Amino acid sequence: MEAVRALEGGLDRANTGAAIEVRGLRMTYGQKQVLQGVGFTVGAGEVIALLGPNGAGKTTTIEILEGFRAPSAGHVRVLGIEPVRGDERWRARLGVVLQSWRDHGRWRVHELLRHLSRYYEPYANAGRPPFDTAELIEAVGLAEHARQRVNRLSGGQRRRLDVAIGIVGRPEVLFLDEPTAGFDPRARRDFHDLVHRLSDLDDTTILLTTHDLDEAEKLADRILILAGGKIVAEGSADQLSREFSRDAQVRWSRGGEHFVHATEDATGFVRGLFEQYGTEIGDLEVRRATLEDTYMTIVQREEA
Repeated sequence: MEAVRALEGGLDRANTGAAIEVRGLRMTYGQKQVLQGVGFTVGAGEVIALLGPNGAGKTTTIEILEGFRAPSAGHVRVLGIEPVRGDERWRARLGVVLQSWRDHGRWRVHELLRHLSRYYEPYANAGRPPFDTAELIEAVGLAEHARQRVNRLSGGQRRRLDVAIGIVGRPEVLFLDEPTAGFDPRARRDFHDLVHRLSDLDDTTILLTTHDLDEAEKLADRILILAGGKIVAEGSADQLSREFSRDAQVRWSRGGEHFVHATEDATGFVRGLFEQYGTEIGDLEVRRATLEDTYMTIVQREEA
């Protein structure tokens, strides 16, 4: 499949350390402290989801990492460089997909991407040139619209173009801000495949923000939850579920009736069921808390 080949030219690079380092990050606007000692690291090729309620400081954190905003205090390094001091060569190693699409209405899709890719050519790392325009267009699902003007695209198609613009330079670090807003289910699935290929085949480090918790669970190796200006929880979706939402739901049937029971000790409860009823138990299912359940538990605890 050509969309896969578009990403198979990635570097076989060793993980030489953290792609993103943040320690003691603070941001103050007047008397308001938006970030209060935020700290985390992201390894090369890792996919991280930054979650949090509106006003938690997600956008401010991303803007600092991208070099668009200077922090009030703290240690911040992206690819070993302090973002506010990054030069053009450093910026060429980053990809950014913002929430709103840029107005390139008079360009045709293939012309715009070919034009933008030329800006990256002087800064291309050995073995990491910009993506081929045709392959990139196919990878983001715009092959049928390659010669269409941008102002004639639908909202979802423009969002796909946003993603293509963000990755055209084959970035080492990619920032995604609500990347699938406006995507239909097919486009969202294709985008998730693209993220996995970028991470797995091209060793791209990806930091994304999303309000779609199902998307975060599918894409992220690790989840950071930001609340009250601090990272209040981090780990995989399963780790967070086990740490913050202890109850599991046990569902089963017996004699044609269906039962549901919440318990902290699912293993012990199931063992007891079989000791009591044996082969009468059917349709057994154990469900741990979803990421949404866990997220709400954490955020409500912080608000309280």
